[in-house]
Amino acid sequence: MNKLVTSLLIAIISNALISSALSTQAMGKTIHSERSLYRNILVEEDSGLRCLKFNVKSAKTQQSCMLVDDPQRLVFNYTKMLFSSLLINPNPERILIIGLGGGTMSNVLHQIYPKASITNVEIDPAVIKVARNYFGFFENKNVTAVAQDGRIFVKRAAIKKQQYDWIILDAFNGDYIPEHLMTQEFLQEVKSLLSDNGVVAANTFSVSKLYNYESATYKAVFGDFFNVKNNNNSNRIILASAKALPKADIIAQRAKALKEKLSPFNVDITKISRKMISTATTQDWPPASPLLTDQYSPANLLNLKN
Repeated sequence: MNKLVTSLLIAIISNALISSALSTQAMGKTIHSERSLYRNILVEEDSGLRCLKFNVKSAKTQQSCMLVDDPQRLVFNYTKMLFSSLLINPNPERILIIGLGGGTMSNVLHQIYPKASITNVEIDPAVIKVARNYFGFFENKNVTAVAQDGRIFVKRAAIKKQQYDWIILDAFNGDYIPEHLMTQEFLQEVKSLLSDNGVVAANTFSVSKLYNYESATYKAVFGDFFNVKNNNNSNRIILASAKALPKADIIAQRAKALKEKLSPFNVDITKISRKMISTATTQDWPPASPLLTDQYSPANLLNLKN
């Protein structure tokens, strides 16, 4: 059996185990629980899959999961989809992540880009502690965690004229994103932090009453953006940039160059690249959709699934 076939078999078996464990994760053993200032925090483990959850014992509230025996292998589809950002900027040196979870994304990015500066912003100090103690969240001189509200951090960073090559918005709690992290004003602040080649990647909904409002708001701030969707879940990744989006031939070239680098982390960048749909050619929301603003942001109502 050759090396390629062996690798494929390992990937298939591993993905099957992940899917099985995720489908039954509500039955997992609780290995840590606490009530922080903001939420209930649970760490559960089942069949070698360890997951961080907020609020209730339900698969819907999983924030991060890792395979205990293979922690670098990404579990959730949406975390893999976030790597589509590298098809816009393949060499980020300054990375900002809003929303830590278990720190999985930060850990993987540090392995891929060990010299990059990675700043993780998490409102809940208890989540940072749990990420360190149960998920191997790694920190050093290049990787830091800041206990602060993401909006406040972004405002202060804008005043300081800080710049980032990749900004990941992942303050996602099952079926809820804090409304002050979705408004036109916030996105304008985020845009001001982008370097010349910078990209914003937002983990958000593919199916909700909020979809049209959110899409219209990103369009108003950034112009055309990419939607990255997976039919197997209800997430979408919005990819936006301060500059023109790359064409299909450039995306294909970059996907080919990144394939080997990302495959050890269970990221099929070629497959993901084919899911990138530009709103320049496909706008799937009504043109007159209202924008989310600091004065008008009924996200708590609109988050409800259709």
